[in-house]
Amino acid sequence: MQYEITYGKRRVPVYRVRAAPLTGVGTIPESPFVGRGNELIAAEIDVEVYGDDFLPAYTEGDNSMVVATDSMKNFIIRESLAYDGATLEGLCHFLGAGLAATYPQRRSLRVSARELPFAPVPVRDGGGGWVSSNNLFAAEAGDHAWCSLRMERDADGSATIVDHDCARRDMHLMKLAGSSFTAFVRDGYTTLPDRRDRPLFIYMDAHWRYIDPRDALGENPAAYVAPEQIRDACQTVFAEFVSESIQHLLHEMGTCLLGRFPGLAEVRFAAQNRTRDPFGERADGARVYSDPFPAFGHITLAMRRGER
Repeated sequence: MQYEITYGKRRVPVYRVRAAPLTGVGTIPESPFVGRGNELIAAEIDVEVYGDDFLPAYTEGDNSMVVATDSMKNFIIRESLAYDGATLEGLCHFLGAGLAATYPQRRSLRVSARELPFAPVPVRDGGGGWVSSNNLFAAEAGDHAWCSLRMERDADGSATIVDHDCARRDMHLMKLAGSSFTAFVRDGYTTLPDRRDRPLFIYMDAHWRYIDPRDALGENPAAYVAPEQIRDACQTVFAEFVSESIQHLLHEMGTCLLGRFPGLAEVRFAAQNRTRDPFGERADGARVYSDPFPAFGHITLAMRRGER
Protein backbone atom coordinates (compact mmCIF):
# COMPACT_ATOMS: atom_id res chain seq x y z
CA MET A 1 0.00 0.00 0.00
CA GLN A 2 1.25 3.47 -0.90
CA TYR A 3 0.17 6.60 0.96
CA GLU A 4 0.45 10.31 0.41
CA ILE A 5 -0.61 12.33 3.42
CA THR A 6 -0.47 15.83 4.86
CA TYR A 7 -2.09 17.60 7.74
CA GLY A 8 -2.01 21.07 9.20
CA LYS A 9 -3.87 24.19 10.26
CA ARG A 10 -5.64 26.64 7.98
CA ARG A 11 -6.49 30.32 8.22
CA VAL A 12 -4.86 31.19 11.52
CA PRO A 13 -5.46 34.96 11.90
CA VAL A 14 -2.49 37.04 13.00
CA TYR A 15 -2.48 40.79 13.61
CA ARG A 16 1.07 41.92 14.27
CA VAL A 17 1.30 45.53 15.50
CA ARG A 18 4.43 47.69 15.19
CA ALA A 19 6.45 45.37 12.99
CA ALA A 20 9.71 46.52 11.42
CA PRO A 21 9.17 49.02 8.58
CA LEU A 22 10.00 47.99 5.04
CA THR A 23 12.54 50.47 3.69
CA GLY A 24 15.29 50.46 1.09
CA VAL A 25 13.34 48.70 -1.66
CA GLY A 26 14.27 49.45 -5.24
CA THR A 27 12.01 51.77 -7.20
CA ILE A 28 10.45 51.37 -10.64
CA PRO A 29 8.86 54.00 -12.93
CA GLU A 30 5.50 52.21 -12.89
CA SER A 31 4.98 52.47 -9.11
CA PRO A 32 5.13 55.15 -6.41
CA PHE A 33 5.82 52.47 -3.78
CA VAL A 34 9.00 53.06 -1.77
CA GLY A 35 8.17 51.15 1.43
CA ARG A 36 5.64 50.75 4.20
CA GLY A 37 5.58 51.52 7.89
CA ASN A 38 4.15 48.12 8.91
CA GLU A 39 2.27 49.54 11.86
CA LEU A 40 -0.08 46.62 11.19
CA ILE A 41 0.66 43.34 9.41
CA ALA A 42 -2.52 41.27 9.24
CA ALA A 43 -2.68 37.84 7.62
CA GLU A 44 -4.19 34.39 7.68
CA ILE A 45 -1.48 31.74 8.03
CA ASP A 46 -1.65 28.14 6.79
CA VAL A 47 0.70 25.35 7.84
CA GLU A 48 0.81 22.00 6.03
CA VAL A 49 3.11 19.17 7.14
CA TYR A 50 4.34 16.48 4.73
CA GLY A 51 5.97 13.08 5.27
CA ASP A 52 5.13 9.66 6.65
CA ASP A 53 6.31 10.07 10.25
CA PHE A 54 2.70 10.45 11.36
CA LEU A 55 1.29 7.70 9.12
CA PRO A 56 0.57 5.47 12.18
CA ALA A 57 -2.06 8.01 13.22
CA TYR A 58 -3.96 7.03 10.05
CA THR A 59 -3.26 3.31 9.98
CA GLU A 60 -3.14 2.40 13.67
CA GLY A 61 -4.66 5.32 15.56
CA ASP A 62 -1.22 6.01 17.09
CA ASN A 63 -0.89 9.76 17.72
CA SER A 64 2.53 9.65 19.38
CA MET A 65 4.15 11.54 16.47
CA VAL A 66 1.27 13.95 15.86
CA VAL A 67 1.55 17.58 16.89
CA ALA A 68 -1.98 18.85 17.48
CA THR A 69 -3.10 21.47 14.99
CA ASP A 70 -4.24 23.52 17.98
CA SER A 71 -0.59 23.61 19.07
CA MET A 72 0.34 24.79 15.57
CA LYS A 73 -2.18 27.60 15.90
CA ASN A 74 -0.78 28.68 19.25
CA PHE A 75 2.79 28.53 17.93
CA ILE A 76 1.93 30.73 14.93
CA ILE A 77 0.18 33.39 17.00
CA ARG A 78 2.68 33.53 19.86
CA GLU A 79 5.85 33.36 17.79
CA SER A 80 4.67 36.06 15.37
CA LEU A 81 5.43 38.51 18.17
CA ALA A 82 9.13 37.57 17.96
CA TYR A 83 9.41 38.20 14.20
CA ASP A 84 11.74 41.14 13.57
CA GLY A 85 11.36 41.33 9.78
CA ALA A 86 9.12 43.37 7.49
CA THR A 87 7.53 41.01 4.93
CA LEU A 88 4.93 38.26 4.79
CA GLU A 89 7.45 35.99 3.11
CA GLY A 90 9.89 36.57 5.93
CA LEU A 91 7.20 35.83 8.51
CA CYS A 92 6.40 32.52 6.76
CA HIS A 93 10.07 31.54 6.79
CA PHE A 94 10.46 32.56 10.44
CA LEU A 95 7.47 30.46 11.48
CA GLY A 96 8.43 27.50 9.30
CA ALA A 97 12.01 27.45 10.58
CA GLY A 98 10.73 27.70 14.14
CA LEU A 99 8.30 24.82 13.67
CA ALA A 100 11.03 22.65 12.12
CA ALA A 101 13.41 23.38 14.99
CA THR A 102 10.77 22.80 17.66
CA TYR A 103 9.30 19.59 16.23
CA PRO A 104 11.94 17.29 14.64
CA GLN A 105 9.26 15.05 13.12
CA ARG A 106 8.31 17.94 10.85
CA ARG A 107 10.90 17.27 8.22
CA SER A 108 8.94 18.89 5.38
CA LEU A 109 6.34 21.60 5.65
CA ARG A 110 4.72 24.48 3.82
CA VAL A 111 3.79 27.82 5.38
CA SER A 112 1.52 30.19 3.46
CA ALA A 113 0.12 33.62 4.24
CA ARG A 114 -2.78 35.60 2.80
CA GLU A 115 -2.69 39.30 3.56
CA LEU A 116 -5.73 40.80 5.28
CA PRO A 117 -5.46 44.31 3.85
CA PHE A 118 -5.96 47.35 6.06
CA ALA A 119 -5.48 50.89 4.78
CA PRO A 120 -4.51 53.88 6.93
CA VAL A 121 -7.40 56.30 7.37
CA PRO A 122 -6.93 60.03 6.57
CA VAL A 123 -7.02 62.05 9.80
CA ARG A 124 -6.62 65.75 10.53
CA ASP A 125 -3.04 66.86 11.09
CA GLY A 126 -3.89 69.69 13.50
CA GLY A 127 -2.91 72.37 10.99
CA GLY A 128 -5.94 72.36 8.74
CA GLY A 129 -4.73 69.53 6.53
CA TRP A 130 -4.92 65.78 6.42
CA VAL A 131 -2.41 62.98 6.90
CA SER A 132 -2.54 59.18 6.73
CA SER A 133 -2.96 57.80 10.22
CA ASN A 134 -0.45 55.41 11.76
CA ASN A 135 -3.03 54.45 14.36
CA LEU A 136 -6.41 54.10 12.61
CA PHE A 137 -6.88 51.59 9.79
CA ALA A 138 -9.85 50.46 7.70
CA ALA A 139 -10.29 46.88 6.54
CA GLU A 140 -10.35 46.63 2.76
CA ALA A 141 -11.72 44.12 0.29
CA GLY A 142 -9.97 43.53 -3.01
CA ASP A 143 -6.44 42.69 -4.11
CA HIS A 144 -3.96 41.42 -1.54
CA ALA A 145 -0.56 39.80 -1.18
CA TRP A 146 -0.12 36.04 -0.83
CA CYS A 147 2.95 33.85 -0.45
CA SER A 148 3.92 30.24 0.21
CA LEU A 149 7.23 28.66 1.24
CA ARG A 150 7.98 24.93 1.18
CA MET A 151 10.82 24.06 3.58
CA GLU A 152 12.82 20.95 4.43
CA ARG A 153 14.40 20.39 7.85
CA ASP A 154 18.18 19.97 7.81
CA ALA A 155 20.16 17.68 10.11
CA ASP A 156 21.16 20.61 12.32
CA GLY A 157 17.53 21.64 12.82
CA SER A 158 17.59 24.58 10.40
CA ALA A 159 15.22 24.82 7.45
CA THR A 160 16.03 25.20 3.74
CA ILE A 161 13.58 26.70 1.24
CA VAL A 162 12.96 24.14 -1.50
CA ASP A 163 10.06 25.89 -3.25
CA HIS A 164 8.32 29.23 -3.06
CA ASP A 165 5.54 31.20 -4.69
CA CYS A 166 4.56 34.86 -4.28
CA ALA A 167 1.47 36.58 -5.61
CA ARG A 168 -0.79 39.58 -5.80
CA ARG A 169 -4.27 38.09 -5.95
CA ASP A 170 -7.79 39.25 -6.78
CA MET A 171 -6.97 42.30 -8.85
CA HIS A 172 -10.22 43.51 -10.47
CA LEU A 173 -9.45 46.06 -13.19
CA MET A 174 -11.73 47.77 -15.72
CA LYS A 175 -10.42 49.90 -18.57
CA LEU A 176 -13.00 51.96 -20.47
CA ALA A 177 -11.12 52.28 -23.77
CA GLY A 178 -7.91 51.07 -25.40
CA SER A 179 -8.64 47.33 -25.62
CA SER A 180 -9.71 45.38 -28.70
CA PHE A 181 -10.57 41.85 -29.72
CA THR A 182 -10.79 41.33 -33.49
CA ALA A 183 -9.76 38.96 -36.30
CA PHE A 184 -10.39 35.79 -34.29
CA VAL A 185 -11.57 32.50 -35.80
CA ARG A 186 -15.12 32.67 -37.15
CA ASP A 187 -17.38 29.74 -37.97
CA GLY A 188 -20.97 28.66 -37.59
CA TYR A 189 -20.74 28.85 -33.80
CA THR A 190 -19.46 32.43 -33.69
CA THR A 191 -21.86 35.12 -32.48
CA LEU A 192 -19.37 37.52 -30.88
CA PRO A 193 -18.78 40.63 -33.02
CA ASP A 194 -15.40 42.27 -33.46
CA ARG A 195 -14.85 44.73 -30.65
CA ARG A 196 -12.37 47.39 -31.67
CA ASP A 197 -12.48 49.58 -28.58
CA ARG A 198 -14.21 47.83 -25.72
CA PRO A 199 -14.33 48.43 -22.00
CA LEU A 200 -12.23 45.50 -20.73
CA PHE A 201 -12.91 44.13 -17.25
CA ILE A 202 -10.58 41.44 -15.90
CA TYR A 203 -10.02 39.53 -12.70
CA MET A 204 -6.34 38.68 -12.38
CA ASP A 205 -3.76 37.02 -10.14
CA ALA A 206 -0.05 37.67 -10.72
CA HIS A 207 2.51 35.20 -9.33
CA TRP A 208 6.30 35.33 -9.27
CA ARG A 209 9.33 33.31 -8.19
CA TYR A 210 12.86 34.51 -7.45
CA ILE A 211 16.11 33.18 -8.85
CA ASP A 212 17.41 33.10 -5.26
CA PRO A 213 14.50 32.15 -2.95
CA ARG A 214 16.05 33.99 -0.01
CA ASP A 215 15.49 37.28 -1.83
CA ALA A 216 11.80 36.72 -1.12
CA LEU A 217 12.33 37.17 2.62
CA GLY A 218 13.10 40.88 2.49
CA GLU A 219 16.36 40.60 4.42
CA ASN A 220 18.01 42.45 1.53
CA PRO A 221 15.35 45.07 0.69
CA ALA A 222 17.05 46.08 -2.55
CA ALA A 223 16.50 42.55 -3.92
CA TYR A 224 12.94 42.25 -2.61
CA VAL A 225 9.98 42.67 -4.97
CA ALA A 226 7.06 44.24 -3.13
CA PRO A 227 3.58 42.97 -4.03
CA GLU A 228 2.47 46.61 -4.23
CA GLN A 229 4.98 47.18 -7.04
CA ILE A 230 3.75 44.13 -8.93
CA ARG A 231 0.19 45.46 -8.67
CA ASP A 232 1.17 48.98 -9.69
CA ALA A 233 3.23 47.80 -12.66
CA CYS A 234 0.38 45.63 -13.94
CA GLN A 235 -2.07 48.50 -13.53
CA THR A 236 0.25 50.92 -15.34
CA VAL A 237 0.67 48.55 -18.28
CA PHE A 238 -3.08 48.06 -18.42
CA ALA A 239 -3.65 51.82 -18.45
CA GLU A 240 -1.04 52.62 -21.11
CA PHE A 241 -0.95 49.61 -23.45
CA VAL A 242 -3.43 49.25 -26.31
CA SER A 243 -4.01 45.49 -26.39
CA GLU A 244 -5.51 43.24 -29.04
CA SER A 245 -6.55 40.59 -26.50
CA ILE A 246 -6.13 39.63 -22.86
CA GLN A 247 -3.33 37.31 -23.98
CA HIS A 248 -1.58 40.29 -25.57
CA LEU A 249 -2.04 42.32 -22.39
CA LEU A 250 -0.64 39.60 -20.09
CA HIS A 251 2.45 39.21 -22.25
CA GLU A 252 3.13 42.93 -22.02
CA MET A 253 2.72 42.82 -18.25
CA GLY A 254 5.10 39.87 -17.97
CA THR A 255 7.68 41.57 -20.19
CA CYS A 256 7.51 44.66 -17.99
CA LEU A 257 7.92 42.72 -14.74
CA LEU A 258 10.84 40.59 -15.90
CA GLY A 259 12.51 43.72 -17.26
CA ARG A 260 12.08 45.72 -14.06
CA PHE A 261 13.00 42.95 -11.62
CA PRO A 262 16.13 41.05 -12.73
CA GLY A 263 16.01 38.89 -9.59
CA LEU A 264 12.81 37.18 -10.70
CA ALA A 265 13.03 33.81 -12.42
CA GLU A 266 9.38 33.59 -13.43
CA VAL A 267 6.10 35.47 -13.58
CA ARG A 268 2.72 33.85 -14.07
CA PHE A 269 -0.77 35.17 -14.62
CA ALA A 270 -4.27 33.80 -14.34
CA ALA A 271 -6.91 36.15 -15.75
CA GLN A 272 -10.64 35.99 -16.23
CA ASN A 273 -12.49 37.93 -18.90
CA ARG A 274 -15.33 39.67 -17.06
CA THR A 275 -16.09 42.23 -19.78
CA ARG A 276 -19.65 43.55 -19.61
CA ASP A 277 -22.05 43.35 -22.57
CA PRO A 278 -23.07 46.55 -24.41
CA PHE A 279 -26.75 47.48 -24.38
CA GLY A 280 -26.88 50.99 -25.76
CA GLU A 281 -24.88 53.96 -27.03
CA ARG A 282 -25.59 57.65 -27.63
CA ALA A 283 -24.13 59.95 -30.27
CA ASP A 284 -22.12 61.81 -27.62
CA GLY A 285 -20.23 58.61 -26.70
CA ALA A 286 -22.18 57.70 -23.57
CA ARG A 287 -22.75 53.96 -23.34
CA VAL A 288 -24.43 51.50 -21.00
CA TYR A 289 -23.33 47.95 -20.17
CA SER A 290 -24.67 45.17 -18.00
CA ASP A 291 -23.55 41.83 -16.64
CA PRO A 292 -22.86 39.17 -19.29
CA PHE A 293 -23.76 35.48 -19.39
CA PRO A 294 -22.20 33.98 -16.22
CA ALA A 295 -19.61 31.85 -18.05
CA PHE A 296 -16.26 33.61 -18.52
CA GLY A 297 -13.04 33.18 -20.45
CA HIS A 298 -9.97 32.02 -18.51
CA ILE A 299 -6.45 32.84 -19.72
CA THR A 300 -3.09 31.86 -18.22
CA LEU A 301 0.51 32.70 -19.06
CA ALA A 302 3.86 31.74 -17.52
CA MET A 303 7.10 33.47 -18.59
CA ARG A 304 10.48 32.17 -17.47
CA ARG A 305 13.94 33.53 -18.18
CA GLY A 306 15.86 31.65 -20.83
CA GLU A 307 12.78 30.04 -22.37
CA ARG A 308 10.76 30.99 -25.38
